[in-house]
Amino acid sequence: MRYEHYHSIDIRMNGAVCIVSLNKPELRNALAEEMREELKDFFRTANDDHSIRSIVLTGRGNVFSAGGDLKALQQLDSKEIQNRMEKSQELIRLMLRLQKPVIAAVHGAAAGAGFSLALACDMIIAAKSAVFIQSFVKIAVVPDLGALHFLPQLVGRHKAMELMLLGEKVHADEMQKMDVVNRVVEDEELFEETLRVARQMAENPVLAMGLIKQMATSDTLEELEKTFEAEKQSQSICFESDDFKEGVEAFFEKRKPVYH
Repeated sequence: MRYEHYHSIDIRMNGAVCIVSLNKPELRNALAEEMREELKDFFRTANDDHSIRSIVLTGRGNVFSAGGDLKALQQLDSKEIQNRMEKSQELIRLMLRLQKPVIAAVHGAAAGAGFSLALACDMIIAAKSAVFIQSFVKIAVVPDLGALHFLPQLVGRHKAMELMLLGEKVHADEMQKMDVVNRVVEDEELFEETLRVARQMAENPVLAMGLIKQMATSDTLEELEKTFEAEKQSQSICFESDDFKEGVEAFFEKRKPVYH
């Protein structure tokens, strides 16, 4: 199967390892609608592509992903936000249901929805200089794409609340201590180390790996549905608030927001 028709993501094979690169470096790999739809199409297709035995997800340019496309989000009403959320949540479902392992190779920043995307992968390998940011609160919205489920499960409720309510940068080494990141490597070694792990996985039997992943994520998928529904409702409320308008304006004007 060929993947040349994508524009926002780049697909290339390295043996049995498929390397998926978010390919909008000029937008800091923001998860705009086109990119999300292409990722969904790829993950649907990858399940039946027997040439793919493991997947590396990374970003072109200086960052993994800076999160959502704020300029596009400014124009949406609550109904459109809920529709957008439903489409975005399907991407996470597809990644979890995929019968092949997905490894995130994170460099630069994984912020907001970009952080959530990494959390949906089966492993995270990070460059030493990488930072992870639950930046949603900084623009007066709630974490989405499953972060409200994944983070408390990984780090415990109190630490998750700290990450989500403060929205501060957390370096890769600290994320490894919290068991969010599997391995931290020197920046120049990130791609090679991730590829080495992905190749090792690709040598394993796909059937057994798929069943392991299926059993490990079955409860997660069930619990996520409640989180997804709450995300849709809460995010639509946030996006219609004056605080959201102020947060986004302050972001683009590079100033501190003033919330009322």
